Parts: sequence; C-alpha cells; structure tokens
Amino acid sequence: MPILSAPRDWIDPDEISRPVVTFGAAMAEVGRIELAPHRHRKGQILLVQRGALSCEVEGGLWIVPPRSAVWIPGGALHAIKATGTLEGFAAFVDPAVSRGLPDVCCAVSVTPLLRELLVRSARLPALYEEGGANSRLITVLLDEIAAAEVEDLHLPMPTDARLRRIVDAMMASPADRGTLDVWAQRAGLSERTLARLMSRQTGMSFGRWRQQLGVVLAVKWLAGGGSIQQVAADLGYESVPSFVTMFRKALGTSPGRYMSERHGGRLGGAVGRGVSDAGKPRAR
Repeated sequence: MPILSAPRDWIDPDEISRPVVTFGAAMAEVGRIELAPHRHRKGQILLVQRGALSCEVEGGLWIVPPRSAVWIPGGALHAIKATGTLEGFAAFVDPAVSRGLPDVCCAVSVTPLLRELLVRSARLPALYEEGGANSRLITVLLDEIAAAEVEDLHLPMPTDARLRRIVDAMMASPADRGTLDVWAQRAGLSERTLARLMSRQTGMSFGRWRQQLGVVLAVKWLAGGGSIQQVAADLGYESVPSFVTMFRKALGTSPGRYMSERHGGRLGGAVGRGVSDAGKPRAR
C-alpha cells in the first residue's frame, strides 16, 4: 500500500479482499488528530515509529509510544488520538486468519523482525498476488503478532457515570494529589462507595489506578518530547527522583532509558532524540 500522508489517501481495509492489508503512515507536524469512535471488521495492529498514540477501546485506554504497538480485535469500538509528528504502520487482519491472535485489546512490544515484516507487507500492492512468497510473508507476520510480548500500558476505564466524571477530572488535572476522601467529597460519594466502585469497575484500587494513570501519561508526554523534569511536575511529583522511582517500579526501567531505547530504531536509519534521566538530551 502507498504511504499515507493525508486522510484523503485512506482506503477502507475492510473492502480489500486480502487476508492482511498494511498501511504505512508518515505525517509531519499534524497538530492533533482525533478519530471518532469507529470499528472495523478486521482486527488491526498499530505500530508507532515516531510520536505517540492514545487509543481508547471499550473498557480501557492504551498509550502507544515509539517502537510499541496496540492490537485491536475486529469489531471493537475504538477512538484514536495523536499529536505532533507521527510515523508508523497499521496492519488489518481478516478474522478468517486471526486464529491465535489476542481476542482482547492489548499493547505489545515490537521486535525488529515484526517491524521489518510490517515494512515489507506495507510495500505490497493493495491486491497483491496470493500464494508463494507473499503468502509466506503474511504467515510469518501473523506468527510474530501472535508472539508479541504484552506491555503494561493499559489504563482500565470505568463505565459508571459517577466514577467516569471523577476519572475524567483526574485525567484533566493529574497534578492534583487529592486523597480518596477528597475526591469522594467532590463527587458527593462516601469514601467507601468510591473505593468499591473503583475496584469493581477497573479491577484496581484508587491509588493503583492513579499510579497507572501517571505511567501512561508519562509515556505519552515523554514520547511527545517532554523533559523528565516537566513530566514529573505535571504529574504533581515534588521531586524528579520520586517520579523516576515510580516509573522504574511500574515499567522495570528508568524513563530516560525507556524512551532512548524506543527512539533508537526509526525507519530509514533516523535516530531519535534520546532523553537522559536528568531530562537533558542524550549525546548521540
């Protein structure tokens, strides 16, 4: 498929009679893209090479930083947001060949092989000849998607209207460190009711959900070029070390290393701007 550079280039993948259809996307300084809730018959994997996507699927919000991807099963209602420069790929998989792939939405890490398979499949024409090398390429691509390691960049979202108002307010003001009791009073709920609703609707305690909110927002903002100092402040941390500690406990590495690893392998040999744990550009 040709590389998409504007919405007018879009071709509905559900109308293309091939088991897998892959698009490439290269959009420089797009400002802000918001795709309203929609669904496809085919499942899809969205790989981000540059920039970051947020994808809200029924019941959850996923953040997709560089060199990661999100899998969205066919038929799932989802909305997508992106800001700034965006590069990546989207492969749409027909349900007839999606056996073995996840039946729920999930964020996944991307191996070099999976990335190259997406690059290669995006070079095929829309109605590529089936059989032979093309079919073998698609089979290996599907195997790699199925084997991809799941990443913890998921934020479960409640459906209860009262709780959703609280969650929306917390997402709009993540630096607000109000306690469970404070948020309950603001919503006109008892502390016990809010705690029970949060646990039942998201599977997390209030504190655990707020920490996960901080993780996904940090990844999103760092991928957008924010410094560690600024991200820590925007999340309400009094010091950078306390933010780095939280990030390392959640994702197993420091924010600087996490982002530098994801900016080290862009398409075409470009090298992304790394960020050190001190929030300064890392020497290249």
